Amino acid sequence: MLGVKRQEYRSLRYLFEDYTLDTERRELRRSANVVPVTPQVFDLLEYLIRNRDRVVSKGDLIRAIWNGRLVSDAALTTRLNAARSAVRDSGEEQRLIKTMSRRGLRFVGSVQEARKADAAPGISDSRQDGAEGLPRSHRSAAVLQQALVPATHNGHTVSSAPRLSIVVLPFSNIGRDPAQDYFADGVTESLTTDLSRIAGSFVIARNTAFSFKGTAVDVKQVGRELNVRYVLEGSVQCERNRFRLNVQLIDAETGNHLWAERFDKPAGDLFEMQDEIVSRLANTLNAELIEVEARRAKSTPHPDAMDLYFQGRACVNKALTPASIAQARTLLARALALDPENIEAAVTAAHVDLATASAHVTDDGIVHLGAAEAALVRVLSLAPNHARAHMLLGAVQMQTLRVANGIAACDRALALDRNLADAHGFIGFGKYAMGRGEEVEAHIQDAFRLSPRDTRAFIWLMFVGMGKLAIGADQEAVVWFRRSLEANQNHALTHFQSAAALGLTGEVREARSAARAGLALDPGFTIRRYRINTKSNDPAYLAGRERFYEGMRIAGVPEG
Repeated sequence: MLGVKRQEYRSLRYLFEDYTLDTERRELRRSANVVPVTPQVFDLLEYLIRNRDRVVSKGDLIRAIWNGRLVSDAALTTRLNAARSAVRDSGEEQRLIKTMSRRGLRFVGSVQEARKADAAPGISDSRQDGAEGLPRSHRSAAVLQQALVPATHNGHTVSSAPRLSIVVLPFSNIGRDPAQDYFADGVTESLTTDLSRIAGSFVIARNTAFSFKGTAVDVKQVGRELNVRYVLEGSVQCERNRFRLNVQLIDAETGNHLWAERFDKPAGDLFEMQDEIVSRLANTLNAELIEVEARRAKSTPHPDAMDLYFQGRACVNKALTPASIAQARTLLARALALDPENIEAAVTAAHVDLATASAHVTDDGIVHLGAAEAALVRVLSLAPNHARAHMLLGAVQMQTLRVANGIAACDRALALDRNLADAHGFIGFGKYAMGRGEEVEAHIQDAFRLSPRDTRAFIWLMFVGMGKLAIGADQEAVVWFRRSLEANQNHALTHFQSAAALGLTGEVREARSAARAGLALDPGFTIRRYRINTKSNDPAYLAGRERFYEGMRIAGVPEG
């Protein structure tokens, strides 16, 4: 297998049942929908399908997928179960991936191979991976010819790079142990996969990105070659029982650093650490990239639907004040007027309606919840695997007397996108609405594990405060509400609920101050409005709710 031509595998698609495994795009699709899988699960499926004419041993898999390093049976079983789940197989049914007793595994489904256009001639790779040789990318002049030539206007170069286009360059291993290369590669691959889930993104495929491995790069040149706006690069170092990771997001046109992050912690299980780091980076980059695109869009003289979507999404991410909600609503309405079929604009417009009802900035919250639900149901009829739409629909259901259904919808969202931290936050709210305030904090901790600096962290912290206040843990509630306000001073509802907690603990002066701060942000708020927008009919929830009304009265919130 040494010296195998790149096009032998790179341009293949494997068709089985209603699935397509595209080896060039590294995508698994069921009919027209992408099935989210991690890079290792994709590699596992590809290896089994490509070697479907024989039984594959555990040793074969470890050599091919894990470069021969030590892998526990539990880790292998976890990836195998994920592969089976992705193609709706099971350990009992085994209609596609069959376990051969004491021998190994075999892909037994009927497979057709479809070749795409041949790869550029002359691209070959002498470095192989695994028992049968999974070829990796090779740096060549042909790769450089794939980029679009920049457009010019009046003699000046005009950037033709797509919006939110990014390449994740292979992370460098700057430690002393060459064996840590697999970890650096794993972070790179997983980030590439997870960033591709960002709405409206264009992410350079792993194979092309890895052609830059081990070479000194000029990010501006990379941007021109690959026709992308952003370059993400990083390094990992693991030695002396410490793990360090540095990552930078760079504007490929100017070379300016837009964002940087550093992890420095005791070395632990690298599998678990990789998942945690990738989730945190993906969530943070999602918000950062949307904000950068929104800033670009503001300077566009004739914004199109996606320009307006990015601006509206950035408004939702930044704050949930009446003013920001109104601004987001206007931007998204303009986006949908230009492109009524823009799914991302429709989902974010539904989020605005949900936020309007959730923040109690209007008396007719139920009308906005109805509008949000109608929009999300339509989106899901067009895009059944849209994780964020499932999550927001779940949040609507939780606030319209269908809490159990709402939690199930958020669980579905997490199955589609494991990094969707906000889904854990909404599940925490669901537990509060079910009168189980003592369970809220655990779900919020799950959200923070995935995204500790999330733009919506103030909402999650508020949810914990609500749960604490509902069960009579008033002092704890005060602490959580303060943490929420430290994260975002511009959320009126948190001020009012903080005022209630402070009133119940006897800190009347501070309670009245919190109420005044809330009214400065939302002058129309009243206890009556808060009451008529009750989210659940659970008796324990309703009993806890009475404590909010009592505390707000002590704080001087208008009765209405």
